[in-house]
Amino acid sequence: MKKLINSARDVVPEMLEGLALANPGIALLDGAHVALRADARAYADSGRVAVLSGGGAGHEPAHAGYVGPGMLTAAVSGDVFTSPSTDTILAAIRTVAGPAGVLLVVKSYTGDRLNFGLAAELARAEGIAVEVVVVADDVALATGDDTAGRRGIAGTVFVHKVAGAAADSGASLAEVKREAEAAAGAVGTMGVALTPCTVPAAGRAGFELADDEVELGLGIHGEAGIRRDKIASADEFVTELLDRVVTETGLAAGDRVALLVNNLGGTPTMELDIVLRGAVRDLAARGLVLERAWRGSFLTALEMAGVSLSLLRVDDARLARLDAPTTAPAWPTPVVGRVGDITVLPPAPAPTTADTSTPLTSPTPLTRAVEAACAALTAAEPHLTELDRIVGDGDLGISLDRGAEAIGRELAGYGGGSPAAVLRGLADTLRRALGGTSGPLYSVLLLRAATVLDKDTSARGWGRALEAGAGAIGELGGARVGDRTMLDALVPAAEVLTGGGSLAEAIDAAAAGTEATATHSARRGRSSYLGDRAIGTVDPGAEAVVIWLRAVAESLDGDGWMDQ
Repeated sequence: MKKLINSARDVVPEMLEGLALANPGIALLDGAHVALRADARAYADSGRVAVLSGGGAGHEPAHAGYVGPGMLTAAVSGDVFTSPSTDTILAAIRTVAGPAGVLLVVKSYTGDRLNFGLAAELARAEGIAVEVVVVADDVALATGDDTAGRRGIAGTVFVHKVAGAAADSGASLAEVKREAEAAAGAVGTMGVALTPCTVPAAGRAGFELADDEVELGLGIHGEAGIRRDKIASADEFVTELLDRVVTETGLAAGDRVALLVNNLGGTPTMELDIVLRGAVRDLAARGLVLERAWRGSFLTALEMAGVSLSLLRVDDARLARLDAPTTAPAWPTPVVGRVGDITVLPPAPAPTTADTSTPLTSPTPLTRAVEAACAALTAAEPHLTELDRIVGDGDLGISLDRGAEAIGRELAGYGGGSPAAVLRGLADTLRRALGGTSGPLYSVLLLRAATVLDKDTSARGWGRALEAGAGAIGELGGARVGDRTMLDALVPAAEVLTGGGSLAEAIDAAAAGTEATATHSARRGRSSYLGDRAIGTVDPGAEAVVIWLRAVAESLDGDGWMDQ
């Protein structure tokens, strides 16, 4: 188990302390795992209903992250995935209760229902007005007398927002309860997990999934779902989840909804955005009117990778509660306005450095050499990707393959009747097609080389062009020979050509320079972060140079294009 904790028994108090330190508007209740508004007493005395929720820890930012004006007055935390005790809940109720009373928002888990329910009974016996709303939004499970019932999961956050806004508006306890119950009855949620999670005290994952398996419809503590299945595309999972949510909540075309795309804990934001995109398109195809959409970490299961989708039926009144202001740290920046089409703005026109006035009508030795280099880089993509995975970020092979495809589409349009025009066309294409560092480095190499070829296309001219291009890379990237970069191949090749050597000799020099990169540490690029751990593997950028140089040489086969 790898976790950034000090002790498994201290994760809850230390987590709450960190939250309070980051948010001065949140206070902690002495001797209890309770986060509450720092102005909780003044708020209670103002005659407004206090809204209290909570449950086991491990679902952060829920529930303490929703403490603040416009949402929760207090949140009670148990140990990880364990309901808080009745006494702790009762202490929180006593602290935040005022004349207007307290509403408890409870997720439908047995432990939470028992402990919050008993605390409510004890508080009523003390003369405190307390009401309870139970949220059971997990549509993956069946309902009935012979089951434990549906669980409360991420849709609970919608109920927090509605109840908190209603209370903040001055609504009575009965009115706040009515709105919260209505919201709880109008929300449905279902999730899919890609990985399990590990409770700190347990030290190992709660269940196992094969590399190609997922769990559909699981609970937020890692409880079993409705079934296991094979990994599929994001859009396929979106469709399956929404099929169930829409059916179980009785939604139909024309209904207005709000969407919550919830990270179960370990899902990258990139994937959440892809899921949200798919959900927006899916809902539009069903004829549902998407009034609001949020994505992020709302109610998690530790580091579990996966996502849940919640739909809340809305009208103008409920939408106003969602839009009402709150300073609770975990509620996202307000998103006001119906979710519609993406606004796409046209880019400003840019001049091109490629001469397209004379399109190429037939292949030339140079264009055949370019095509051969592209084919070689495409074939070498797995090899370059593996090298870059070891010493970089693993994207070089894919990037160069993408650049090769772009060149194939645009090569015929370079034209201009000169090698310099072709190189400028290549620079334009690669600048647009290649991401990361490869795009600007190859583009400046080709642009600087083209300025030399404007005047001299002899063999020595090509050598000087390569030399000038390598110099431009050094100026732009701050690298030099010996730094484990593409210059370790380019510079030796250029030196051979400018000295009158053959292309074959230049390739041998480039290959020797590339092999030497395996013997020293990097000073530039992603490999520089690895230090001596990069030793033993050649630099992928230099290896790519050798690959395309060899392909160029093989394509010439005596054509003598260096003398053009």
